Amino acid sequence: MEIISVVIADDHVIFRKGLRTILNEIPDIKVVAEASNGQELLDVLKDNRADIVLMDIKMPVMDGLEATEKVLKKYPGIKVIALTMHEEIGYFNKMIDAGAMGFLLKKTNKDELEIAINTVMSNENYFSQEFIANINKHTMAKKTSNIILSEREHEVLELICKGHSNVEIAKILGLSQRTIDAHRGRLFEKTGAKNAPNLVLFAIKNGLINA
Repeated sequence: MEIISVVIADDHVIFRKGLRTILNEIPDIKVVAEASNGQELLDVLKDNRADIVLMDIKMPVMDGLEATEKVLKKYPGIKVIALTMHEEIGYFNKMIDAGAMGFLLKKTNKDELEIAINTVMSNENYFSQEFIANINKHTMAKKTSNIILSEREHEVLELICKGHSNVEIAKILGLSQRTIDAHRGRLFEKTGAKNAPNLVLFAIKNGLINA
């Protein structure tokens, strides 16, 4: 397996160093550079090939939102995972719209980091279950949607919200991937969501699942 090159963008040096140490203990993952803000990240990427950028949202000079937009415009092959705090729920949709493929809480652990990076490298979204639960807590979700889902659509939605890929959902439910793709497509159509993270947020805000 090829080594996955990671760049960490965060303005807290102690956090960066700790995260770097943890990531470099994971086989097939190597931190190749660090940056303390979005502008520094753009400079770093001129000289370092990266597969993944772990992007802090709140940084001086250039924040994670602007940096994500600029990085992905210049380097469309890079995948961004946002590093977030509980109070930054409002940035969820903005970061997803900017192109981020995942969300991790800063207090994440080594196992989740590995899962998130490998998931995103497989072109699937990853979002921390604790982060999703926190959205649920802060929004105090109540069922406000008139959307009617079938029992199977509910099952698929629950598994999407738990971060499972279509392949994994197919195995769990004992169905073909084509069938899961169809259910997923209907969920997007019924909710108007553009992607999996937006679907998860819609589901929680409208009480379609219990996160």
